[in-house]
Amino acid sequence: MEFHPQPQAGEAKPWAFPAPTRGTLGNGLTVLRCDRPGQQVIAVEVLLDSPLDAEPSGLDGVGTIMARAFSEGTDKHSAEDFAAELERCGATLDAHADHPGVRLSLEVPVSRLPKALGLLADALRAPAFADSEVERLVRNRLDEIPHETANPARRAAKELSKELFPAALRMSRPRQGTEETVAAIDSAAVRAFYEKHVRPATATAVVVGDLAGTDVDAVLADTLGAWTGGTAQPRPMPPVTADDTGRVIIVDRPGAVQTQLLIGRVGADRHDRVWPAQVLGTYCLGGTLTSRLDRVLREEKGYTYGVRAFSQVLRSAADGTGAAMLAISGSVDTPSTGPALDDLWKVLRTLADEGLTDAERDVAVQNLVGVAPLKYEMAASVAGTLADQVEQHLPDDFQAELYHRLAATGTVEATAAVVNAFPVDRLVTVLVGDASEIEEPVKALGIGEVTVVHG
Repeated sequence: MEFHPQPQAGEAKPWAFPAPTRGTLGNGLTVLRCDRPGQQVIAVEVLLDSPLDAEPSGLDGVGTIMARAFSEGTDKHSAEDFAAELERCGATLDAHADHPGVRLSLEVPVSRLPKALGLLADALRAPAFADSEVERLVRNRLDEIPHETANPARRAAKELSKELFPAALRMSRPRQGTEETVAAIDSAAVRAFYEKHVRPATATAVVVGDLAGTDVDAVLADTLGAWTGGTAQPRPMPPVTADDTGRVIIVDRPGAVQTQLLIGRVGADRHDRVWPAQVLGTYCLGGTLTSRLDRVLREEKGYTYGVRAFSQVLRSAADGTGAAMLAISGSVDTPSTGPALDDLWKVLRTLADEGLTDAERDVAVQNLVGVAPLKYEMAASVAGTLADQVEQHLPDDFQAELYHRLAATGTVEATAAVVNAFPVDRLVTVLVGDASEIEEPVKALGIGEVTVVHG
């Protein structure tokens, strides 16, 4: 029997987040392309400048209905035919609306890219927005809302936004609308929103995958390049203001055996120089199973299956006036609510008094920077990050530079950033649980005025 020699590992090569190539089509559409050899499934992201702030008064959720309606037929295909054509291409098409705008995500084998991009272009160029389809989407959305309200995590997020932001600010209200606003949406409202805010001159397409054997210029010109539309006037964005006065809101759920925790405030976005240190410090606090919060609340005390700390960009602007949500989330059994919050605040106070350790910082850098090549192995993850950068008005090399800055961030800098991000006296705490069981133990902690709401 002949044994072949065991394969040896090759020499490690330096890695950097891939750099895209920028261009503009004749219709004004900005295009970022990134060739990823071997990635035979192409990922396409299209960003539309139709933010939630632009939704008409009383029609919160019209952006979401429009996003969903893009795949419900065009001037060439009925909703059923459009879905069948996508399936024949082996493609998937998703769309959603968020504060920065509407995003459409397409994945398709490279051999079917021209056909799939043609369908996507048709959806953007001439969506049907048929009365029957919009009515169905509205009914579906109305059916989703009670389920979201019943979900403790979703209910906590809704309450935190309502508490943090003034009522006039769109961020204070559910992204996908309320029962009242969604019920008021019809096909005319969707079309009016589309005609006012969707045009190639204010949109961006990101194309990532193995493009070597494809005439990308010709494909884009024949598909997305055929989409026409006028220019748009610059739209002023209202400043993001928030009230992070330390306080506790209990959303009463009589009989609940667990309490959902969501503790948050608004902080700096990715344009701020503190962002890398904030990311690193937040990861040390609650980014993984070995972070401080989990070590205390899960491993030592057994209160929870896990607690996470994170930062999520809400809206970003080139002038640095954007904002990110800084939050700690998790769930504990009802009797442990008071003790768990007490220990959580002790973790934050200890962090402020003693700081992070070099070992914590080193593990965080290794986890955040070291696994990046695996995180971006697929075309879709690269396309998603490039689209995030466009959405947040960041330079194309932001992610690549971020990893360098994370690796260069010291323990003292990471400590200062996370302590400033989560000051013990400036946190809004939302608890979804049984108020009759948890209100008094929480009041005794002295972490802020306690208010009970129902529903």
